Amino acid sequence: MVLVRLLRGYLRPHARSLTLIGVLVVIQTAGNLYLPSLNAAIIDDGVLGGDSGYIWRAGGAMLVVALLLGIVAVLSVRLATQVASAVGAALRDGVHRRVLGWSEQDLSRFGIPSLVIRNVNDVQQVQLFLQAALNLLLLSVVTALGALVMAIRSGPRLSLLVWATVLAMAAIVAVMLLAVVPLFRVVQGKIDRLNRVVREQITGARVIRAFGRQSAEDARYREVNDDMTGTALRANRIFAALLPAVLGLVNLTSVGLIWFGGRLVGAGEMSIGDLTAFQIYILQVLLYVAIGVSVIILLPRAVAGAERITEVVQAGTGIADPPRPVAPEAGTGTVEFRDVSFGYPGSRHPVLAGLSFTVRPGRTTAVVGGTGSGKTTVLQLALRFCAATGGTVAVNGVDVQEQAAERLWARIGPVPQTAFLFAGTVAENLRIARPEASEAELWHALDVAQALDFVSAMPGGLDTPLDSGGRNVSGGQRQRLAIARAVLRRPDLYVFDDCFSALDPATEARLRAALRAETANAAVLIAAQRAGTIMDADEIIVLEHGTVAGRGTHAELIEDCVPYQGIVAAQLGAGATA
Repeated sequence: MVLVRLLRGYLRPHARSLTLIGVLVVIQTAGNLYLPSLNAAIIDDGVLGGDSGYIWRAGGAMLVVALLLGIVAVLSVRLATQVASAVGAALRDGVHRRVLGWSEQDLSRFGIPSLVIRNVNDVQQVQLFLQAALNLLLLSVVTALGALVMAIRSGPRLSLLVWATVLAMAAIVAVMLLAVVPLFRVVQGKIDRLNRVVREQITGARVIRAFGRQSAEDARYREVNDDMTGTALRANRIFAALLPAVLGLVNLTSVGLIWFGGRLVGAGEMSIGDLTAFQIYILQVLLYVAIGVSVIILLPRAVAGAERITEVVQAGTGIADPPRPVAPEAGTGTVEFRDVSFGYPGSRHPVLAGLSFTVRPGRTTAVVGGTGSGKTTVLQLALRFCAATGGTVAVNGVDVQEQAAERLWARIGPVPQTAFLFAGTVAENLRIARPEASEAELWHALDVAQALDFVSAMPGGLDTPLDSGGRNVSGGQRQRLAIARAVLRRPDLYVFDDCFSALDPATEARLRAALRAETANAAVLIAAQRAGTIMDADEIIVLEHGTVAGRGTHAELIEDCVPYQGIVAAQLGAGATA
């Protein structure tokens, strides 16, 4: 079973705790099985024999055993809870670490809403089942088997009734599990779908209101919600019949015991004490089977969750480190694209084809082109966020696929297309790039990024808190803070992905001038939509349908590159190409 395989590795570090839980369960089982024997002895030797002293002594022993069982039960529950919580934390950590190492292609395979559900809800289902299994299921199985053996010893003539009850219970549970596990697997998938729809509607609430789509989106939500609810109800209706069926068997068995046991006592073939002990043992068997069934109700969700967690944990990644990483001899920031091609899985046409150029230190290389021309893909290949399907991308003279990702990224200062800030202070967001940076270095990076003025005006300055995603600052401010974060790293290679789009022309001009001085000894690779952003670049690569349509300086491309002329004319007017 997938659940067992998943938990085996995560339970291994807790072997000592599991062993102690097993010992405590055995002690509880021995105590539970000893009490009916004492009860039978009190009836046969104390009550029927008229020995009140024996009744007091045996009753005192029962009280001591019961108190010890209470202490052992508390210790067992505490240990089981600690182990289950530790395993849940390890599962979440494993999923989190795996996802952080994924490329964009890997993330798109599962989708962010599904990954959130897997890391929270699915792990929680596995943790709940493990906790219940260690607390109750293990005790139920051991005690039920022990009570069954003791019952057969106490009343061998009634064992046929016992076996019939146990087999009937096993059959009911097995049939229901076979029917319910597939349903809960479907439910988890539909939870993903519901989460995706809710996420889209919350994120795009303004767009929905602006276009008057409230009714349509509400209908879409009700559809997926009702679909998930219907499937969950079908699964829970099956489980709703499980407990009444078990209790019905318990009651029928009790009636049968009294009927047949009474006849045996009347015939002198069985003592009243043995019949009482037999009844207690059988009730223990049925009680602990019922407890086990209540735990098994959690099993289908845990199995479905384990399967989904395993899919993530065992999934490959496009940016896994090679077995023997190669370290570049020197960090110059040079990037070489050698006949590079790239295509998404299942796509008919590649995004890039036959791309070759070099980004050198001390020079700025810009990539420009229309929407969908592959600009961002070029930068992602250089950052090893995705892997080339053909050709080679080399940084500092070594193929990026042969380098350790952490070592590669440590010498790159990326600024993504969508500037993202984390919840925390301004200083904490900047120090993501270099934790040891001094306050003076933070202010210098902000000055270069043209963010000094608005950060200084904030109430707390560097200690001003930012919301997750930087929601409490404007788009232009987010971009400048992201640029300051890259500047603070002082990398060999700067990678700017259309990160000036929210800036006004005057601020952008000042920022580019400051960056030119700051990055004088580094290599700069930039992708941009606006022609004005890249006009001063040392080399401009013009992409059209994933291929190089032209290369050179702005002046050279204006002369003989028709696609570039079209871009400049569309943005700056026809006079700019003259």
